[in-house]
Amino acid sequence: MRVLLIGAGGVGTAITRIAARRSFFDQMVVADHDPARARSAVSTVGDSRFRAERVDASDPVAVTALLRRTGCDVLLNATDPRFVMPLFEAARTAGATYLDMAMSLSRPHPELPYQKTGVKLGDAQFEQHDAWARAGALALVGMGVEPGLSDVFARHAADELFDEIDEIGVRDGANLTVDGYEFAPSFNIWTTIEECLNPPVVWEAGRGWFTTAPFSEPEVFDFPEGIGPVQCVNVEHEEVLLIPRWVDARRVTFKYGLGEEFIRTLRTLHQIGLDRTDGVIVPGPNGPVTVSPRDVVAASLPDPASLGARMRGRTCAGTWVRGTKGGTPREVYLYHVVDNEWSMAEYGCQAVVWQTAINPVVALELLAGGAWTGAGVLGPEAFPARPFLDLLTAYGSPWGIREQSAAREAVPSA
Repeated sequence: MRVLLIGAGGVGTAITRIAARRSFFDQMVVADHDPARARSAVSTVGDSRFRAERVDASDPVAVTALLRRTGCDVLLNATDPRFVMPLFEAARTAGATYLDMAMSLSRPHPELPYQKTGVKLGDAQFEQHDAWARAGALALVGMGVEPGLSDVFARHAADELFDEIDEIGVRDGANLTVDGYEFAPSFNIWTTIEECLNPPVVWEAGRGWFTTAPFSEPEVFDFPEGIGPVQCVNVEHEEVLLIPRWVDARRVTFKYGLGEEFIRTLRTLHQIGLDRTDGVIVPGPNGPVTVSPRDVVAASLPDPASLGARMRGRTCAGTWVRGTKGGTPREVYLYHVVDNEWSMAEYGCQAVVWQTAINPVVALELLAGGAWTGAGVLGPEAFPARPFLDLLTAYGSPWGIREQSAAREAVPSA
């Protein structure tokens, strides 16, 4: 296997450090619009299988040419969601397997954004499923941690833990703090704004996909391994668009443990228009310039990958499932916790980006070894879960399962 990894930011760099310890691939070409970032990611692993290149992720022609020139048969997308479609199309043109960790962007319903879906996350990719399948090519979409591992947990629950599933709810929470910063997101702020301020999507059997208002249905969820209770709210996320395609459940949701202060900050950004992606004209020393307000916000905040030494605490990704087994009600939480002190000491990567990065590497190894096979545009739920979970543990990052009794406590709507 020869992998073209596009994106040498925090997640891309973590991917190289995780993959360098494995032997399933022959070469990994690390490409970024900033060649210095690509060279830095490669130099830190000290492995001759890695090399750096420069490429513009928005240019599918250039990416296709790079795939062909390097002989890479897999494209792993570690960029933000704006670049999903050009990279997806480049992989298809070059005949390469494609993996990403976030799917093509949504657009709200023009008249009823908080009731009906418009263009859903991943729609542009799933529209091409038949073409990929006819070609015998695979696009594995949403293969990070959330989406990704959370979807694997949903498939595992359906395969081994339940006979019938009433509800699947992905729940993400952390007790991470960043020394010296009042507001310093631990993940890409561009993506965080996108998923938190778009209308959240919910799926229900008999109704299908529908939307609600941002930050709806607040609840307190008690996270394991010392994290404790965190207020979680509905946000837009790929799992709700993926899980119902392959797993039979009566309801699917995604709730993010943002906390009240983070929610207030995001609402303020929205109220004053700093979440906008379209350009606004501002005066400059050499005349007016056009800038994206959201890009200004992102540029004003510290790079999440640089925060590891200042971060304290743990992050948890997991999937809560309620249903029946053998006629008896059951409720479980399948989860994966990463301690920032451990990930920094072991890999030099902060916990959130490391937790995202390990999952596509595990998936690549399963594809290389033939444990996972398929054609078309498929989510993680389309593949058997047990090989993934076993290999994740073999990587030295075990997952857990907790039988629930009263892990969720409803709170009044904000």
